[in-house]
Amino acid sequence: MKYQHFSVEEREAIQEGLWRKESARRIAARLGRSHASVVREINRNLPPLHRRYTPRLAHARALAKRKCRGRTERLKNARIRAYVEERLKERWSPEQIAGRMWIDLGERCSHEAIYQFIYARVTSYGAVRGEDLRPFLRRARKRRMRKGCRRGERVLKPCGISIDMRPLIVAERARLGDWESDTVESCAHKPGVNTLLERRTGLVLITKLAGKKSADTVAALAARAASLPCEARRTLTLDHGPENAAWESIEAATGMRCFFAHPYHAWERGANENANGLLRDYFPKKTDFTLVPDAAIAAVEYALNTRPRKRLQWKSPLEVWGGALQG
Repeated sequence: MKYQHFSVEEREAIQEGLWRKESARRIAARLGRSHASVVREINRNLPPLHRRYTPRLAHARALAKRKCRGRTERLKNARIRAYVEERLKERWSPEQIAGRMWIDLGERCSHEAIYQFIYARVTSYGAVRGEDLRPFLRRARKRRMRKGCRRGERVLKPCGISIDMRPLIVAERARLGDWESDTVESCAHKPGVNTLLERRTGLVLITKLAGKKSADTVAALAARAASLPCEARRTLTLDHGPENAAWESIEAATGMRCFFAHPYHAWERGANENANGLLRDYFPKKTDFTLVPDAAIAAVEYALNTRPRKRLQWKSPLEVWGGALQG
């Protein structure tokens, strides 16, 4: 049976039945309606003060609700929506936006609500109502997806000092000067960039590599380490890539003791892997870093270091780095 909304005449009949002290079932039988529908109609239109059903006001209220049905905004107000869109275009993640919103606006919003706000614009046929915000997400997926399975792993022969020998205080992120490093590849086997991340503050340093040999990695790390104070150069955690084969030279050039994560244990360098993912948001795969200007690399480095971070109570890495050096 197709559902029909109450007409104004039916609402007037309900009012007459209430005047005659009729029950909801008797009114419903006379109208040919379900008594539950009549009960809901009466309860939703009884003002809390004088408790009197008014058919004309009830009908006007129903028409007003009908105009905006199915169009509920996912975020509370236009101010929040504008803030979310602006920060998404600055490459902030929904969680970073939700965490920082209270500091900047004095408003609260969950990151799940932001994801729903983004994907609610996409219809079941793939069309988009309004501006498509999916390209500003890290993965830019067309649909929200579950995580997949891991691929098979090869066994590599480890080199250097194992992460098992690294001081336990490094894992606690309780001091300044413990770093992680990795190489982000360029297209067509061309030289990429080196990323260097400080574990306590999350500060990331991005340096273009002159070549793909281990000596080029040594030179890049030595150049960035030279600008750091001595108390900020303690340990360096690496993977088993061939670019890190000259780890003894890295130790001599940077003054940091090198340790190697286990093969295929990317989570042992999780902060650095996350930074690489953030970098790929600006420079996706197949980017030729040899064509990227140094100024563009510096701009991305600054953007990443001024983003709020959840584990830093939504402060930015630069804010925490400056405070740690002064303290």
